[in-house]
Amino acid sequence: MPSDWPGEAPAERAPDGPDGTRVQGIQSVDRAASILELLGRLGTAGVSEVALELDVHKSTAFRLLGALEARGLVEQSVSRGKYELGIGVLRLANAVYHRLSIVQQARASLERLADDQGETVNLAVQRSGWAVNLDQAMGPSPLASHDWIGNLTPLHATASGKVFLAALTADERTALVGPGPLPRFTDATVVDRDRLDAELTQVATSGVASTRGELEDGLNAAAVPVRDHLGSVVASISVAGPAFRFDPSDERVVADLRRAGATVSERLGHGPSSS
Repeated sequence: MPSDWPGEAPAERAPDGPDGTRVQGIQSVDRAASILELLGRLGTAGVSEVALELDVHKSTAFRLLGALEARGLVEQSVSRGKYELGIGVLRLANAVYHRLSIVQQARASLERLADDQGETVNLAVQRSGWAVNLDQAMGPSPLASHDWIGNLTPLHATASGKVFLAALTADERTALVGPGPLPRFTDATVVDRDRLDAELTQVATSGVASTRGELEDGLNAAAVPVRDHLGSVVASISVAGPAFRFDPSDERVVADLRRAGATVSERLGHGPSSS
């Protein structure tokens, strides 16, 4: 059978796989997926770069790119000869994302974290200036915190709320919590805006927020963000427990929280390339 492209060796008949599927067809799918991953990682790439990455002839890379381009999954960038991900990828990503329930995707991680820490774990989102708790996993301790599902908690006095505030600009924060002194719930509540802003800068850098008796006396908490496929903070995961046994700065607490946040974020499409 003659080759479709000049300079390419004639294709041999691909052997059947164990299930009767042509190995060559599977290989083409794998190569096409590798191209999409490559463009997602690099942003743009030319035919030569794709061929080198896949270890194939340039004509093979060109043919694969042409097939993906016909489907709208890749397109040629402003600089001719370079390819980038096309609008078709966005349509597919959105179709998947809108089927994802944050509660459903986070449930296993919440339960694992509650078992590991022995404390109450909450999943929250930000709505109209409040942290709203959507789901909760209770640790095995008989002194676990009460049921927080459905509760509205203030952003400046909770670990989850500080995660949301840290992801905003100064103007966006002011729009949510107001320009003046903040409401006090305990003697430990941070009510000074400058002090809160300084703390939120640290939260934005470290990715972990904490409170020590700021909403309720004797209740400590730590929280991390959950990000979507665009890198936006869409939820938070927190661990809370009584101050006499729960230290929000404990290395194991922070490590377990980071792991849970990263796992759920990955389930929502967030990864190194979407940061």
